[in-house]
Formats: sequence, C-alpha cells, structure tokens
Amino acid sequence: MGLIKAAVSAIGSTLHDQWKEAIRCEEMGNDILMMKKTTKNGVISNGSTIIVGQGQCAIIYDNGKVIDATAEEGYYKFDTSSTPSMFEGEFKGMFKEMWERFTYNGASSKQQAVFFFNIKEIINNKFGTPTPVMYDDWSHAIPNQMTGELLPLAVNIKCFGNYTFKLTNPATFMSEIAGMSEVYKKDQLLEQMRSEVMDSFEKVLNELGYVNKIPVRALPSQKAKIKEIMAQDNFDNRIKGRGISIEGFNIESVTLDDASQEKINNYELSSNAYMQQGTMVGAYAQSMKDAANNANGATTGFMGIGMANMASGGVMGGATTAPWQNTSNSSVNNNSSTSDMWECPNCKKQVKGNFCPDCGQKKPEKVFCSNCGKKVENGAKFCPNCGNKLN
Repeated sequence: MGLIKAAVSAIGSTLHDQWKEAIRCEEMGNDILMMKKTTKNGVISNGSTIIVGQGQCAIIYDNGKVIDATAEEGYYKFDTSSTPSMFEGEFKGMFKEMWERFTYNGASSKQQAVFFFNIKEIINNKFGTPTPVMYDDWSHAIPNQMTGELLPLAVNIKCFGNYTFKLTNPATFMSEIAGMSEVYKKDQLLEQMRSEVMDSFEKVLNELGYVNKIPVRALPSQKAKIKEIMAQDNFDNRIKGRGISIEGFNIESVTLDDASQEKINNYELSSNAYMQQGTMVGAYAQSMKDAANNANGATTGFMGIGMANMASGGVMGGATTAPWQNTSNSSVNNNSSTSDMWECPNCKKQVKGNFCPDCGQKKPEKVFCSNCGKKVENGAKFCPNCGNKLN
C-alpha cells in the first residue's frame, strides 16, 4: 500500500470525479500541530484521494504501522497495490527509517488514518525569565585589585520576548508527545516545553555575556547571534529529543533589577570626573541650604559643614573647583617638566640636569646669533633666520 502523486492536469479532469473519497486537513494556522483524519468507517479505500497542503506533512497509518508518508504539497491517490513511495521533501532519509522501524502500540488493530503535521515555523511563542538571572556585563568591566585583571560586572536581569520552533521529526513528536490524539495544539506543548526553553535560553545568555562579551544593553539586537550559538552548542538537545527544533529567540526587553541598575549608575558616575564634580557641587549646595534652614540656627548648621569638610580632608571645600582647572595646572606642570629635558649629544639619551648621568657629557650651552639674536642649534655654522656666519 502506498501513495501515487496525481498529475496536476488530472486534478480538474473527470478522473477527479472517480476518486472514492478525499481526505484533507484544512489550514492548520499557527496553533494546530497535529490532526488526525480518517473516513467515517475508519477504512481508507483503494483509490481514495489524500490532499496535502502547503507546510504540511502527512503520515499514513494502517493497523498501527506507517505505510507511507509525504511532505510535498499536492494531490495523492491511495493505492493498495503499490509500494510505499515516501515523498520526503525536506525529511531526507527519515521517512524510510520510520516505515521500517516505527510502530505505534496504541493504535487500533483495524484502524487506518492519515495524520497531518504542521511543519511550518511556529511563531510568537512568549517567554520570560520568572526570576532575575545573572549576566556578565563586560561593557562595565572592573579591575581585580589583587591581579590587575579586568573582570565583568555581574548584574541580574529579566528578559522577555518570543521564540519560534518547528516540528523536525513528526514520528518522534507523535510517539513522545502527541500520541494518537484527534488534534494536538501548541498550547498543550508550550507548558511542557517551558522549563526546557528557559534552560536553553539561560545557557545562551551565559555564552553571550562571558564568552562573546555582548553589552547587557545590546542584548535585544542579538537575534542572529543567539541562533548561531544555539546551533553550535546544541543547547536545545532535550527539545530535539521530542522531534522539535528551536529556530530562534527574539529578545524584546531587558530589565535590570534595582541593585544592578544602581551598580551601573555608580560605575558610570565614578568613571566621569565632571559627573563626580557635579554630584559634589549639588550635595554641597544642598548642605548649604539645609544649614541655612537649620532649626537650631544657621550657625550650628554651618559649623556642621565645616566639621564635615575637615573630616574629609577638604573635599567639600574643593567641590566647587572645576576639574578642568586641575587638569590645566597638571598640564602646565607636565610641560614645565618636559622643557627641562635635553638630549645628550654623545649618547643620545634624554636627560635632565647639567650633566648626562650615563656618559658625563656636559649640557651644551645655548647658542644665539650675534646678528639677529635668534637661538640656533649647537654645531650650526650659519643662522637659519638671517644667514649670519656663526663663530
């Protein structure tokens, strides 16, 4: 017994009228994963038509055994005298193995039926982390004070989004999940998959953070990378064991818990001198206002500010000094220090002082042109400014 694919030209011809009965499954949409179809008496007559729609796979059962299958859209004639044809489509090699090995003990001894499977990508399946999960954020790396090595900032996040999946092995899906159900919908599956899906996603998150060093705020843009990691590391093996493959995760939102958000805010504040200065100035100004409004008198309040300033080594007193002023002073000092350096004409070392500490060469005296007064380099024979011959 098997299927014979009808020619397209014959579908609308008189041959169509001779087909005894037609078995088909209407559009399965995004909700129905498997549907069982048979005749009123449970027997598929020789010459019956089986119609397979786009994105469908049909498996023919007879007395609990697979007798034929097809994953190619079209019209088929059921012929009891033919051998299994196995129109495999995308399931190369799988149908033959299923025909040789697979039996379903739960089937009636006299039952014949066609099981239709939805092999399209099933979309819009929501997921979310029920509790915050840890993420290694390398965009806010912190140094290890003992080794000097940079370490990621550990933050706790909640992720929400959706994922897609496909039925990649209909026979396994039927034996492990759907059984001989008249209809099996995705809502029945999602509850069973919940823990496996989140386990796979958390493993992917670990790879994104610690290995790929993706910033926590860039996670929603990593759809392609998530799919790549899932495929490389087989994080969905448990799900594949049920005949299902996770096709992709789409992260719609990432939320930091309060403690993690505070960590990042403090990190970014401490890495910017101007923001630090602004915070100190704001705090200083507020303390001045609070002191002026002190219920025990302004003098008491200002005394408190003075004591705080002394205890902090004058930090409050310097709060109103702009950081760029300090930078400017440092720059001047650095330039001054650099200008004292000179190159030893003997050993070419950059040295400071009147004698080279390596060879003892005396610092060359400055030479000026007697005509124009311009400084010239030692050893020059003529002034580069006026051309005067030098002694």
